[in-house]
Amino acid sequence: MAVLISTSRALGHHRLRLLAATKRLTGGDCLGAAADLHLAAMTIPATYAAIITAAGRGTRAGAGLPKQWRSLAGQTVLGRSIAAFAGFPRIVVTLAPEDMAHGVAELSGPVTLVAGGATRSGSVRAALESLEGAGVTHVLIHDGARPLVSPRVIDGVVAALAAGAPAAAPALPVTDALWRAADGRVTATASREGLFRAQTPQGFALDAILAAHRAHPEGAADDVELAIRAGLPVTVTPGDEDNLKLTWPEDFARAERILGDAMDIRLGNGFDVHAFTAGDHVWLCGVKIPHDKALLGHSDADVGMHALTDAIYGALAQGDIGRHFPPSDPQWKGAESHIFLRHAAMLARQMGYEISNADVTLICERPKVGPHAGAMALRLSEIISVEPDRVSVKATTSERLGFTGREEGIAAIATVTLVKG
Repeated sequence: MAVLISTSRALGHHRLRLLAATKRLTGGDCLGAAADLHLAAMTIPATYAAIITAAGRGTRAGAGLPKQWRSLAGQTVLGRSIAAFAGFPRIVVTLAPEDMAHGVAELSGPVTLVAGGATRSGSVRAALESLEGAGVTHVLIHDGARPLVSPRVIDGVVAALAAGAPAAAPALPVTDALWRAADGRVTATASREGLFRAQTPQGFALDAILAAHRAHPEGAADDVELAIRAGLPVTVTPGDEDNLKLTWPEDFARAERILGDAMDIRLGNGFDVHAFTAGDHVWLCGVKIPHDKALLGHSDADVGMHALTDAIYGALAQGDIGRHFPPSDPQWKGAESHIFLRHAAMLARQMGYEISNADVTLICERPKVGPHAGAMALRLSEIISVEPDRVSVKATTSERLGFTGREEGIAAIATVTLVKG
């Protein structure tokens, strides 16, 4: 008989909500950026549930903790697997009986823990039976040792079930040559035509897959095999090479590399204003432009370059120019603004980011920016070390409104994109 335990945090007033990213699973925040993107990308029907199997011991993965409890880039393997299904209204996790106390202490959110059986099939059947009569119509069954499953893979299975398929599962076509071998020697070749590598989650109508488990208590390698025995048609949905199952010790290193290669895109905005004062020229985006006034500032008052500098610092969550070059420090009096911008660009690279593009808009009535926009973009690209076609400088007026309309000063807005990975 299944032992059913609902974590106190799971079913109380702390129930996980869509896009709520504050709950914690073992080793860190399970609902990080990837989970948030997942939730934003798909709507899970209220009658769908996810089952995550984690009752095995994972002895092939080496000595130490069972693989589902091991850390992977600062978060447990099981925590990452659960996070991938954060949009599901019901998540059932199967654990070995000796791990139940650990699970109650470590897992939070709408997670129901079920004591697993002696085999994977036994564990899945226990989880399925816990959902019977609970208003669940469809279930996705996922290996807890596949922590890198993507929203696209999950979406594919959900979409197939929603379209009427009684069963659906992701897979990848076999592309390598296949051999048969014995005693370290190749004994024959085998055709790869029509062969696929199975992945999870595997989705089913709940009543159909539960009936298949009950009809075949001997179990199977996976739930698709039981579905086929029961005569259920199974739709193949797109798999993902990164959706690997952690089986051997070296698989952890591969998963770490995949996580390390994940792209991190950041956007930053900067805004700056400088008033006019007496003078005969202004510096805008590194270009000296003759004018009947100058811009007032602690440095050379290059309002466009200051806005772009702050945009980079902002994307990095590193404050603004004033944090790095305090106006109270006399050494920066009259400093050329390229010093600040170059520092921001270097800091971005030190933190592992490349500048993908930069866009600066100058807001003023005069001087006219258009004749100098190309030279400004070129100068900025030189300072931040990117190709000129990745920098844009343009201008607009405020239709004679406000301080810029009264020609009391110039404002600038800048946006920058930083990319890591």
